[in-house]
Amino acid sequence: MDRRRFLVAAAAVVVARGRLAAAAGSRRLVVLATADLEARLVAVDLTTGAILEHIPTTAYPRSIETVGNTAVVAHSEMGAVSLVDGATRRIIRVLGGFGEPRYTAGHRDGRHAFVTDAGRGELVALDVKAGAVLAREPVGLLARHVSINQAGTRIWTALGSKAEEIATVDVSNPARPRLLGHLHPPFLAHDVVWAPDSEHVWVSSGDSRGLLVYTPTGRIVARLPADGPPQHISFDRTTAYVTSGLSGTLRRHSLDGRRLSLTRIPEGSYNVQYAHGHVVTPALGGGSLCILDQAGTLLHREQIANSSHDACIVRS
Repeated sequence: MDRRRFLVAAAAVVVARGRLAAAAGSRRLVVLATADLEARLVAVDLTTGAILEHIPTTAYPRSIETVGNTAVVAHSEMGAVSLVDGATRRIIRVLGGFGEPRYTAGHRDGRHAFVTDAGRGELVALDVKAGAVLAREPVGLLARHVSINQAGTRIWTALGSKAEEIATVDVSNPARPRLLGHLHPPFLAHDVVWAPDSEHVWVSSGDSRGLLVYTPTGRIVARLPADGPPQHISFDRTTAYVTSGLSGTLRRHSLDGRRLSLTRIPEGSYNVQYAHGHVVTPALGGGSLCILDQAGTLLHREQIANSSHDACIVRS
């Protein structure tokens, strides 16, 4: 064996692997936002706010959620769900057979997703890598906003935009969700989001200026003031981000509920997503997209569509 040639070849492999790892680590972070009325997604550079491209889709893309690095898009009026590869920003599968798919909760394994079907009153388990429906569990009509805990074992979903009931579901086996029961909040619920500690669930209101904080067993431990309903919630490890599209505000709260800051955003900025050190909130009706940092500082406000319902962040 020519030892010198062997060592040179080995070094070349190490360098090549290093370059591949660096390239993977330096992938661009991209916001994918729905252009509801234009049958497309809008890809926006998270750092600069620049529009990168438009991605044609099935009509009426409403909600979008990152699962692993796949974006799950619900087309409520069309009874369909699109799966978009985050790396290539291309649609890899369109799943039919839904009544009215609304929102998605993604498992930490990056493979399993749970879509609420308001029309059929079901929680639908998906394998996003295989592009397949695994199971459908009846939870109640009008199933809408949905959230999963960090352990990937429990889901809460509000049954309506002004929900009298919240369904709780066991997803310890992601392929076989099982309804556990229903909670009856003291106001009409809208959004439900597990806090990062998995010890609390924040619930927003569809009809009042308030938030509730529950334990996983369904006990209310805090009631917090909020801006105009409905509010939407997202978390990083230490902070809750609460938007009010009616009031045009994004408030930051500590996990114990204390208010930390307020940022003015366009009216109609309802849904909110935190990921990769940034907060994104699109405007339903107005069609703008706001990108903020973890301190709530507005970094970019871009006009991206006639109306934008939801947004998520992928690595591209």
